[in-house]
Amino acid sequence: MQGDIIKDGWKSKEVKESLDLCLSCKGCKADCPVNVDMATYKSEFLSHYYEGKLRPTSAYAFGWIYWWSRLASKAPFIANFFFHTPVISNLVKAFAGIEQKRKMPRYADVTFKEWFFQRKKIRNQQIRNQKSKVILWADTFNNYFLPQTLVAGVEVLEAAGFEVIVPKKSMCCGRPLYDFGMLNTAKKLLLDIMHNLKDEIRDGVPVVGLEPSCVSVFRDELHNLFPHNEEARRLQKQVFTFAEFLEKKAPGFKIPQLKTKAVVHGHCHHKAIMKIDTDKKLLKKTGLDFEVLDSGCCGLAGGFGYEKGEHYDVSIKAGERVLLPAVRKAADTTLIVADGFSCREQIEQETNRKALHLAQVLQMGLRENNPSVYMPLPEKKYVDGMKLKDSNKNKKLLMAAGIIGMAIASVYIISKKIN
Repeated sequence: MQGDIIKDGWKSKEVKESLDLCLSCKGCKADCPVNVDMATYKSEFLSHYYEGKLRPTSAYAFGWIYWWSRLASKAPFIANFFFHTPVISNLVKAFAGIEQKRKMPRYADVTFKEWFFQRKKIRNQQIRNQKSKVILWADTFNNYFLPQTLVAGVEVLEAAGFEVIVPKKSMCCGRPLYDFGMLNTAKKLLLDIMHNLKDEIRDGVPVVGLEPSCVSVFRDELHNLFPHNEEARRLQKQVFTFAEFLEKKAPGFKIPQLKTKAVVHGHCHHKAIMKIDTDKKLLKKTGLDFEVLDSGCCGLAGGFGYEKGEHYDVSIKAGERVLLPAVRKAADTTLIVADGFSCREQIEQETNRKALHLAQVLQMGLRENNPSVYMPLPEKKYVDGMKLKDSNKNKKLLMAAGIIGMAIASVYIISKKIN
């Protein structure tokens, strides 16, 4: 910090270097006395810095996760094979700029949308005639990796008396794109959303998002990118977190009781943009004896903590400051609650616990007859036990094994001929 004038503007390597360890957590937007938004500045800077040139491979690996996931969902067993098989996964990580110590999240056998549109549950007359509709936003992370989170959301919202709508068209808010400055692509995705949901937006149908970082896009980036767009202004006001929706739109819903202990970690964007006061209010109604950690960022921060080198090191140090020690210290009957996908991944990879989303906590309350539940490792039932099953998985695995076997054999034969 010498006070020198930056001469290269948007192409300044010094500015890029100074922003490199910014986690884009948006904490400064809430904590800074003058609300300096470094996450937005970093995104804007990177969009100009990389204009006309290639970004690091990790930017495409994580920034384009929506498209990679759509592709992987066609054959998740093949994607998981490459991401989790020793040696092969090491090569994939090296190519994508991912830290070797990190584990890649597994793609689900069945996506949430596949489950939602294929389920044969017969609606009773009360649900069929339900006038109150709500759109459940099937975000990329929960739809493709942890669909049971969204299933829990459906269960609770229907129990609260709402008809849940899930748009059939594939859409994404573009959350990962902002971290790498891919703003033009992000804008196109938001325009696509506003076009596809124009009728619902104008009718005032509320949208509930379970992933806090995606909700923050609709509440923050959407307005920043389209400050004079009427559809954007309406949509911004119609998007709610899970707790906000239940508190504001379902005041008569009897919140299920769970008289046990819980440790709660709030997602950075949730705390900075939406605040977690409503979540605390809802958790009190459950009867839980809970502690909200003053944990700051979990450290994983989207793709940041996956990147090799200093990013990985910083991500671990951030998590070890408060969050990870608190999770390890908690009794195995204590619920670990975290809504953010990255937060849950950090907890799963660095401790022996798995966190539940607030929707899964309420699902647990609905399903357990005894509100005083002291269940050892409750995530075994309400995270692992709720995974969606693919009835044709074994057949698909055999096909995949055959394809992979033929590919390996072809490479072997070609290499022999060349030699």
